[in-house]
Amino acid sequence: MPKNKIQKGEILRNLSEKIKKSKSVVFAGFNALTVKDNENLRAQLRKENSEYYVAKKTLMNIAFKDQIKDLNVRTMDGKLAAIFSYEDEVAPAKIIGNFRKDKDKITKIFFLGGILENKLLSKEEVEALSQLPSKTELYAKLVGSLNAPISGFVNALAGNLKNLVYVLKAIEEKKA
Repeated sequence: MPKNKIQKGEILRNLSEKIKKSKSVVFAGFNALTVKDNENLRAQLRKENSEYYVAKKTLMNIAFKDQIKDLNVRTMDGKLAAIFSYEDEVAPAKIIGNFRKDKDKITKIFFLGGILENKLLSKEEVEALSQLPSKTELYAKLVGSLNAPISGFVNALAGNLKNLVYVLKAIEEKKA
């Protein structure tokens, strides 16, 4: 059923708010997603403070034209979903990338492009983002890297103490 001008205006306002609030946007095409798959995907995105939003391409095009001049979503193939990320910029790409790892779902949802720091991303660039480690993984690696010299120093000091104990034990045994 077609929407009237008031409903379309509300959708445009809603989309504009989401665009301003988001840190990144991933555009995904979808074909034959089951209701269960769609609900699972939306739930995973909600956990990462991201939102899966579907609207007509013409409305999305109008809303995004204000933000990104070179973007024309009408040229993107198939049905279009915009995934808005409000915290972690890479989370939507990672979630969709993980979702696509299942063999039967790889053709059901696919990358069409994205926006990061007000710059357009190609589908290849979004695919590369989906391969990156998550923020928590990067934090863990950073902490491990920062901790490595300290733990090495502690082990070196402990080694010297152990050697001192061995020398004293050898001296004790020699005297006995």
